[in-house]
Amino acid sequence: MTDHEIVYMGMPHERVLRPRFYLAVALTLPILLIAMGPMLVPAWSHGFPGLSHTANGWLQAVLTTPVFFWSGRFFIRRWWYSIRERDTNMFTLTVTGTGVAYFYSLVALIWGDHFPAALLTDHGAPLYFEATAFITTTVLLGQIMEQRAHARTESAIQSLMDLTPPTAHRLDADGNETDVPLKDVQVGDRLRIRPGENVPVDGEVTDGRSELDEAMLTGEPEPVLKESGDTVSAGTVNTSGTLVITARQVGEDTLLAKIIKLVEEAADSDPPIARLADRVSDFFVPTVGAIALVSFLSWTIFGGDQGWLWGLLNAVAVLVIACPCALGLATPVSIVTGIGRGAQAGVLVKDATALERLAHATTLLVDKTGTLTEGRPRVVAVTVAGGGDPGPGSPSPATEESILALAAAVETHSEHPLARAIVDAAKERKLTIPDSTDFASEPGQGASATIDGHTITVGRAAADAKVDSHPHASLVAVRRGDEELGLIALEDKIKASTPAALKALHHRGIKVVMVTGDRQASAQRIADELGLDAVHAEVTPERKQELVNAAKAEATHGATIVFAGDGINDAPALAAADVGVAMGTGTDVAMNSAGLVLVRGDLAALAAAVTLARATLRNIKQNLFFAFFYNSLGLPLAAGLFYPFTGWLLHPMFAGVAMSLSSISVVSNALRLRRVKLD
Repeated sequence: MTDHEIVYMGMPHERVLRPRFYLAVALTLPILLIAMGPMLVPAWSHGFPGLSHTANGWLQAVLTTPVFFWSGRFFIRRWWYSIRERDTNMFTLTVTGTGVAYFYSLVALIWGDHFPAALLTDHGAPLYFEATAFITTTVLLGQIMEQRAHARTESAIQSLMDLTPPTAHRLDADGNETDVPLKDVQVGDRLRIRPGENVPVDGEVTDGRSELDEAMLTGEPEPVLKESGDTVSAGTVNTSGTLVITARQVGEDTLLAKIIKLVEEAADSDPPIARLADRVSDFFVPTVGAIALVSFLSWTIFGGDQGWLWGLLNAVAVLVIACPCALGLATPVSIVTGIGRGAQAGVLVKDATALERLAHATTLLVDKTGTLTEGRPRVVAVTVAGGGDPGPGSPSPATEESILALAAAVETHSEHPLARAIVDAAKERKLTIPDSTDFASEPGQGASATIDGHTITVGRAAADAKVDSHPHASLVAVRRGDEELGLIALEDKIKASTPAALKALHHRGIKVVMVTGDRQASAQRIADELGLDAVHAEVTPERKQELVNAAKAEATHGATIVFAGDGINDAPALAAADVGVAMGTGTDVAMNSAGLVLVRGDLAALAAAVTLARATLRNIKQNLFFAFFYNSLGLPLAAGLFYPFTGWLLHPMFAGVAMSLSSISVVSNALRLRRVKLD
């Protein structure tokens, strides 16, 4: 195994594990059929048809060997590390159990006739090859699920990297332009950025005027005017005019590179939760080992001439009966069932451990735009300036409808978010939009067009302009020549489902805090209207992550912090949070950085996800109990504790019954999650 194959918790990329899983499934199914067939088909009471008991055993051994050694190779590696480092975990328990079952079965197959009669069945010594193959296969499935979740973080990082162009247009002293690889750009270089292109580096505008889409940084949809002296950031999009900038930060010093680094550090430094199975293993492994050792020594000392043989077989019996066949099922079956139930409720679970973390959620930090709000501006009011005239030859004064129709006629030619909102509003009101010609756009000032021989301009309103009914709205003024006809107010509305969703989250004991790049006044208005517990406005992507880390530091032991967002600027915070929740309507970067995705793009499903997470965690704990309970009952019997008083020893069939009962209990219990109520 090469170093580059190792991606997460000592395990390789899931593309390396998949072929091993497919082979394990292909070989385990016939092993189970051979071993368990006699229990299902009475005609097979003497083994697989046409084969003797010994031949059946050797066939199982041949099929199990590649499953244990090749498909389970990485588990054996992890087992060895846990022994060497004295750090027990799930692999310590499972590989110890599967290894003992495998090697004991080989010994029983070869020398079983020499075992004491009390430990033999009608067909000789019992074999446990099917337990080895089945446990290895199911644990491998769980590891593939984990590696897929980690691979999505890598995809999020790659999506961020793709925001910068591979080349830049560099200008020399004479103004001649040459395309150069981005890595060759130096601080002080002059670069040209054409409309529609991504900014390659952080810099300062030295020539030109344009509007840049900075949603990746602020999360806000409205482009920002940039002119001489203003700063620009790598990865933002030039929407209209041509700019010439001087590079100030390049390579790893750009803001985008720092965001990428934040995501990488969050993914690497945020270790997975300690599995419940690992915590059980911390106690169970030493206990079982001690029982096996005491059993061997006791039989050796007090068992007579063949005491060492009885001690050895009973020690093996202890390790075999302690191997919980259902352990490999305990977590994966509950998680898979929970994932399916979540999908029905509009919750896409991408990271299996996110469900367990979400069960302990105490604080939700949530982005505003696109998460609490719809993420797109809408016309909320139109006001008429006194004495305005909608057009030549019209004796009637301007009306809200005529102002909106004229504005829509101009903005039909524009792709600006506010322009689209105005056009959509006119269409919703079924207004007749007049024809316009000679469209022109002036970055930062607005747009103009000729309608019926007159110039109509839609642009920024005066600094002191206001609409009393919407004091925090964005305003645009509609003018005919130098005459102002009226104002159009636009706001990003709160999603209809948000108030009920927040109420449900509060009911589940979760504190909700808004973190947004929007201005303080607008953010505070939303927070007051929704009754949020706190608000942080005008924050950068780095600051969002800092707020997440601060909340994690202040959280009580066992509590988890959730962050919900939909934009590129949310990626560092999504990766840093204990649970990242992305909107299904958001960016690919956000969804790849998150552990859960709300398919419909609103928080209404998050409260249901919390309920599901808590139900799933309870189910996993119950499954772990079933996985160990039946096996643990047999430990004293396997060790020979009752032999001096009753003459009882562990009959081999008891181990098979215990394994079957634990597996059946685990599967049956996990399936109950399909019916759990989430409202």
